[in-house]
Amino acid sequence: MFESLGFETLTPRTASILFGLGLGVLFGLLAELTRFCLRRAAIDTGASGRSARAIWTTALAVAVIGTQALVLTGLISFETHRFHAPTLPVLAIVTGGLIFGAGMVLTRGCLSRLAVLGASGNLRALVVLGVAALAALATMKGVSAPIRHSLAAVEIAAPTLPTWSAALPALLAALFIAQARPTLRDLGLAGLLGALVPLGWLGTGFVLLDEFDPIAMESLSFTAPLADTLFWTAAASAVPGNFGTGLVGGVLLGAFLSAALAGRFVWQGFEGASQMGRYLTGGAMMGIGGVLAGGCTVGAGLSGVATLSASAMLALLSIIAGSWLAARIENRLSARSTYEPAAPQATPTTPQAA
Repeated sequence: MFESLGFETLTPRTASILFGLGLGVLFGLLAELTRFCLRRAAIDTGASGRSARAIWTTALAVAVIGTQALVLTGLISFETHRFHAPTLPVLAIVTGGLIFGAGMVLTRGCLSRLAVLGASGNLRALVVLGVAALAALATMKGVSAPIRHSLAAVEIAAPTLPTWSAALPALLAALFIAQARPTLRDLGLAGLLGALVPLGWLGTGFVLLDEFDPIAMESLSFTAPLADTLFWTAAASAVPGNFGTGLVGGVLLGAFLSAALAGRFVWQGFEGASQMGRYLTGGAMMGIGGVLAGGCTVGAGLSGVATLSASAMLALLSIIAGSWLAARIENRLSARSTYEPAAPQATPTTPQAA
């Protein structure tokens, strides 16, 4: 369709960067306002967790319904997309999802949440994003790539999710909304955030489609875009930008504007070496796990599930399982260190005179 829009100087790739930038600004604004985070939704059992589950599943329901409506109207198709490959690298997806889920517990947030926090003044989040980007790049193209290839070699035939499964996120959202009773404002913002997913698929898969200069069909995601942004930042003269680099820049800009205008921008840093080690480890785990799983909580969980992809659904469930297990282990270790009795101190003896 792009060639019929009449642009003479704007190429599809340049248009995709600008489109990603605009989409990212909207996501950053909405995610900062709603505190959009799967980690909190997955492991928090309190009122905050119930609210997060209602917001997250509402966004997912809108993403799925909107994306499937575009498929039914014939505007976009996922027949040749990687999310609907005929084989399913089950070992890589499950392993990557578990690693990613544990990593986001260590860092107190997934990649999208850390991007929002980083733009709000959290220097810990910015450092973690850099580590995650480097780990993802190493897993895609560097020293960790052989491990990825070995895990991806274990495949099974990919099942096809029935069309009626598109209603499941809406049913989950209704259940969590009834439990949490969030405000209409929060639900409306969550719905708008979810609508960005089909908008992304429509923009890259239909509006910017050009047979002579094709671009990748993609929507909201953070693992590969962070790696691309790192690569582009280091070698912009040799590596062109893309939709993902525009998206990451837009998210940072949108979240910064939202936090700054509302007075929520606060500088924060690491409190000590042990905390820094914990966060860096979690960041590396998310970078590696996101590549193995085929996406993060947004790339696979929100955008991928919206395509009714079995691989994306498996990745999302594995991420949730990994975060749940990591949180339980962390709680047990914390409880053990809290209630462990202190070792008795030896009574000093008085040295005898010679």
